[in-house]
Amino acid sequence: MSCSHGSTTACGILVLLSTLLLPAPAHLSAVDPGTPAFGAPGLLPPHEAPPTTPAVTPPARQTVAPLPPAALRRGAYQSVQVNVDAAGQNIVNDAANEPTIAVDLTDPARMVVCWRQFDTINSDFRQAGHAYSHNAGRSWTFPGVIDPGVFRSDPVLAADAEGNFYFYSLTNTDPYTCQMFKSTDGGITWTEPIPAYGGDKQWMAIDTTNGIGRGNIYAAWDYAGCCGDNWFTRSTDGGYTYMYPIPIPNRPYWGTVAVGPDGTVYVAGGAYNSSIFYCARSSNAQDPSVTPTFELSQQVSLGGTFRYYLSNSPNPAGLLGQIWCAVDHSNGPTHGYVYMLCSVDPPGSDPLDVKFIRSTDRGQTWSTPIRINDDPAGTNAWQWYGTMSVAPNGRIDVIWNDTRNSGGDYRWSEVYYSYSTDGGLTWSPNVPITPAFNSHLGWPQQNKLGDYYHMVSDHAGADLAYAATFNGEQDIYYLRIGIRDCNRNGVDDEADIAGGTSPDCNGDLVPDECQPGGTADCNGNGQPDLCDIFLGISTDTNHNRIPDECEGLRGDLNCDGFINAFDIDPFVLALTDPAGYAAAFPDCNRLQADINGDGQVNGFDIDPFVELLTGGRGFRMVPSLP
Repeated sequence: MSCSHGSTTACGILVLLSTLLLPAPAHLSAVDPGTPAFGAPGLLPPHEAPPTTPAVTPPARQTVAPLPPAALRRGAYQSVQVNVDAAGQNIVNDAANEPTIAVDLTDPARMVVCWRQFDTINSDFRQAGHAYSHNAGRSWTFPGVIDPGVFRSDPVLAADAEGNFYFYSLTNTDPYTCQMFKSTDGGITWTEPIPAYGGDKQWMAIDTTNGIGRGNIYAAWDYAGCCGDNWFTRSTDGGYTYMYPIPIPNRPYWGTVAVGPDGTVYVAGGAYNSSIFYCARSSNAQDPSVTPTFELSQQVSLGGTFRYYLSNSPNPAGLLGQIWCAVDHSNGPTHGYVYMLCSVDPPGSDPLDVKFIRSTDRGQTWSTPIRINDDPAGTNAWQWYGTMSVAPNGRIDVIWNDTRNSGGDYRWSEVYYSYSTDGGLTWSPNVPITPAFNSHLGWPQQNKLGDYYHMVSDHAGADLAYAATFNGEQDIYYLRIGIRDCNRNGVDDEADIAGGTSPDCNGDLVPDECQPGGTADCNGNGQPDLCDIFLGISTDTNHNRIPDECEGLRGDLNCDGFINAFDIDPFVLALTDPAGYAAAFPDCNRLQADINGDGQVNGFDIDPFVELLTGGRGFRMVPSLP
């Protein structure tokens, strides 16, 4: 960092701030004790097998017309293929599985899906496929893989309360570790990989409450990871650095992470081919000032055995589902209830059922398991990939793959759905929501369809990402379960727009009042900002839904129209005292100090700001800068 312009004192302050405010990178943490010796239970091999073939030059995409919508419809449920090219064509001879999904909590039009992308079924080398939708899942853009040419697996997506997306990805190091990617523009662009510890079968959750942990990222994984028996980490700065991992009592794995409405963190998991499951709880992980501890790790029963790697099954070389944990954030009588769900092998001849349990006392005690699938006893069908999410109003949504209509052929499945509105005491009749597909088609040198699906619920329904073989190969699909009702008036959004109840100036079939800029008019021209951007009246180079003219010149902290030494003191004030900055510069926007364009003003903006002042590369670090 050099200072060739402006006040030596102010520049010295910037240098000092850079030293004090920028945390050490996760992999260089001063408190990192080093990687302990591997201590996994039973020294099991990692579930995620490394590739047996090296990265291949991506073949030229060969495409064919996609299946017509009617072929992807089951009753009222319409699936949409996600991994299509720019013209909406199906890409052939590749494979895509193990999808994960996240939805922008500030704008229901924006969602992202990531998956394991195999560019050819003749290789088991996989990368991070990703696609984004800006019209609530009605169509998708698949621009290619994140970080091309790098092995990636076990994709996990989540969104924070400010509308940023995070992608947590396993990579093939020795030992395994994970990296984080962040998108601040709805999945269009992503940061470079950020070291984030981790290991095989990792999962993460982000605190979206209004408590002290808001924005914290929590992650856990299994025994095949970076740090021996230490399987849990946390980020408190928007995903840029991570605490050296700590152990979780009883070492649960192959499960998920959840955050309660009070900021409590829960980690669920089980053990290899076992009927023993655990739910661990940390009440203080939300506090950035302390090292987290888990005060509880409760053994629970899900009414069966966790199965994996069964040759005569729908998914021979993979999991038959993972262990889901979710917490009720509603304001009703089930507020704070903790739920667990998994596809398990029950006693008797039935190979697999979807079982559910709940806790009404923050994981201390648990209910008797409930069987959600309602096929008659003796059907002996496989209910696999049980997946659960909980809506803000407390409704519990569950989907799974089901072979009950296959005539005893475990290769053929349909996705089924059920929900509960009373905290899991009773469940709706099971409903098939997709056509049937053969899970044994399209294997990319791995005899499996991945290891999981992923679903996110809102007050009116759920957004599901799943893999299926409707095209005779493995592809990724999106399915909306229930109506879209972002304004919560009980009417489908498209009906609101068609009837004139809601405007839709950008034509994305999402009512403008549900989107950032849909009612705001920052430039005072009498038209919503959303419309200004869509119509080309205003530019929005960083895709944050705010017209550029309302954000000012990034780096111009005194709002005089220039970026120079006179901006140094205001920048320091914006960084260290937001209220003081607002008082001193009432007509300026503090976000003009967000030089790196990540949506936050923090120590990571110091180096880009100094480089911007001195003519260095900082000005080019964010392509969206004006």
